[in-house]
Amino acid sequence: MRVALMILLGLVIGVIGTANVMNALSARNPMPKAVMATMDYHASVLKNALKTQQCDPVKIQQHLARLQSTATDIVPVFQVGEKDFTDHANQLSDRLQQAVQSAPATCAALAAAMKPIGESCKSCHQQYR
Repeated sequence: MRVALMILLGLVIGVIGTANVMNALSARNPMPKAVMATMDYHASVLKNALKTQQCDPVKIQQHLARLQSTATDIVPVFQVGEKDFTDHANQLSDRLQQAVQSAPATCAALAAAMKPIGESCKSCHQQYR
């Protein structure tokens, strides 16, 4: 009886310890995920505008500007010290800056601006995701 009680007590302590460790791991820095979620939202809105062929120049400019602004947070938020990661992030920022400056007013212009941005995202995600 004592052996069974000790086994049961050990299992309960193990479950409680596992729950505490899982909570601690899930409470890590939420910023990297938030930055990517924000960028995904703005990119998805632009992709949807292309898909539906409803490219409002004002909305396009707003979403591109938010993407550019959020992209500047990538290096400090992720804190990856590799030069290659920093180069990818800088390339994305440069391409977003070019897109904002080109101010695409049509769906064709937006598609042309989004292509290099998508390539930058894809190349970084292939290596660091």
